[in-house]
Amino acid sequence: MSTLAHVFEAAGIATVVLVSTRDVAQRMHIPRGLYGDFPLGRPLGKPGDPEFQHDVLRRAFALLEATEPTLVDHPEVVPSAEDAVLSCQLPPRFDPDLPAAADEARGIRKAYDRSLARRGVTSVGRVLDADGIPDALTALQRIADGDDWTTVSIPGKNTIAVCHDIRTYYEEAALELVQGPPPGGRATESWYFDQTEAGATVMAARRALKDQDAPFAFWFYMAPGHR
Repeated sequence: MSTLAHVFEAAGIATVVLVSTRDVAQRMHIPRGLYGDFPLGRPLGKPGDPEFQHDVLRRAFALLEATEPTLVDHPEVVPSAEDAVLSCQLPPRFDPDLPAAADEARGIRKAYDRSLARRGVTSVGRVLDADGIPDALTALQRIADGDDWTTVSIPGKNTIAVCHDIRTYYEEAALELVQGPPPGGRATESWYFDQTEAGATVMAARRALKDQDAPFAFWFYMAPGHR
């Protein structure tokens, strides 16, 4: 955004950047910017608070009158809830003959469907739809259990896209299962990898692929790098 601001300004279009990282904006010498000490990914500060969001926009638009490079701080700090524990109850096991992660994925299908019906859009679909999630988790469980990864059918032969679809399926279902305010991204990530069978299966398959000397890109990007 900081770079685009200079491009638009050169074309005669006045800009204001909603700044999330102050030192980056300073290094880029943006023409006008409003810095909000808000959680990353929330440039308007408070989800579900139109009054606060309108205040952010009013302060930003007021900077259009500035003729010199200007970077102003929003007066209110919005604490991050990223480290909060996500309260999201998962259903009990239903079919003991299935791998735990596949059974779990089937169990949250109704929650995913409710989320899709309410929002009207899903980010699941790079290589899988919701119907394919349990089978993909079964394939990953086979790898985690020691099967040669070259003999296991991975949809699209793309572990990264498969893991994206699985995680997205869970996170969208969590929107219907969560208790309390909408979760932050870090809280949802922690819930998925630390509390679900699917997250545990993905991590176990990732370790197995590494141990089997699968190509680096095939396993590393199945989960965030810090994991």
